[in-house]
Amino acid sequence: MRGEPPGPGPLDGVRVVEIALWVAGPATAAVLADWGASVVKVEPLAGDPQRHLEGLRPPGAPEAGGNPTFDVSNRGKRSVALDLKSDRGREVIERLLGQADVLVTNLRVRALERLGLDHESVLARHPRLVYALMTGYGLRGPHADAPGYDSGAFWARSGLAASLTVPGGTPPFQRGAMGDRSAAAVLAGGVSAALLARERTGTGQLVAGSLYRWGTYLLSSDLSIALQYGAPMATARREAMASPTVNCYRCADDRWVWLIGLERDRHWPPLVRAVGQPAWLTDERFATSSARQQNARTLIASLDTIFAEKPRDEWLKVFDECGVWAEPVNTIEDVLADEQFHAAGGLVEVPGTGTPGVNGPLDFGATPAGPRSAAPALGADADAVLGSLGYTRADVDALRSAGVVA
Repeated sequence: MRGEPPGPGPLDGVRVVEIALWVAGPATAAVLADWGASVVKVEPLAGDPQRHLEGLRPPGAPEAGGNPTFDVSNRGKRSVALDLKSDRGREVIERLLGQADVLVTNLRVRALERLGLDHESVLARHPRLVYALMTGYGLRGPHADAPGYDSGAFWARSGLAASLTVPGGTPPFQRGAMGDRSAAAVLAGGVSAALLARERTGTGQLVAGSLYRWGTYLLSSDLSIALQYGAPMATARREAMASPTVNCYRCADDRWVWLIGLERDRHWPPLVRAVGQPAWLTDERFATSSARQQNARTLIASLDTIFAEKPRDEWLKVFDECGVWAEPVNTIEDVLADEQFHAAGGLVEVPGTGTPGVNGPLDFGATPAGPRSAAPALGADADAVLGSLGYTRADVDALRSAGVVA
């Protein structure tokens, strides 16, 4: 497990102001922080609602402090709790934005307009700023300003959930914040591109992403096929997959393997060797790719019987010996125990926590990325941040007394 980055990250010196809630916006700023940016998280006086999210402790797990989902979205930042509806609170924000390179927000557009923080107003006052906006559904259209949690915009409305639902089945649930975090990583890349463009033009710009567009982009293959042929691809059923070399199988220990032999003719003979059925190479039902597709149910049922004879790890050894391309269908416990997960840098030390954290999605060879501090307590950095803006200690005390700063 890698510790604190040994030097400046690729965005060292970039100053980010985050006015965001829950996951997609904060996670975008967390990626930028891992890449070396200095991030000030501006929260409501009561704090980001994700701080107070309940029901995260698995049944039977021991009591533990903290909030791991909040922590991973907010590490490496400083926190200021501020009343943005007050004139004096907006004055603080203006001073922050005057020193910033990037604003990250996922507040709804109408709320931003009421605060005078919509992208048109902010960019008119701060033309060099990169304004990163994450919405649920985009900036135009009848649903543009609807509330946009990722389970709705990314998972349900985009077609992802339905595309993964077998006929007669129920739509599957996504795992926590899958759409938020993946969309956040993309928006962080967009911020980097806009910063590069600013180096060339001297001008900032709006970079807008949406959970809905990210979900539909992930379904590009399905949507492109439907556009080209006028009909969608059917949802795959495991029992009738067109090719048995791209399928999952249950083993004797109730664990699963996933075969990834996408080239049907190339990967069929190794699978035949692995399962000890050489006669299948000349069996007219299975000898060709089209024959195997026609007889998929029969073939997969036979393979199910064979795979149920040995535990998963034994099959993985056989696959290695026979040249079958396959991977274990890992549980969370399997991933945490996976030597490759650790060797690939999947975990990282988060300074000041004593607990490992999940590493970001990218490594940089010369400008190392990674968390430089733990997630901040609510308002923990108000004195230092406001002091850097020219506020005296008496000024900050007065703002606290007025209920502008927590």
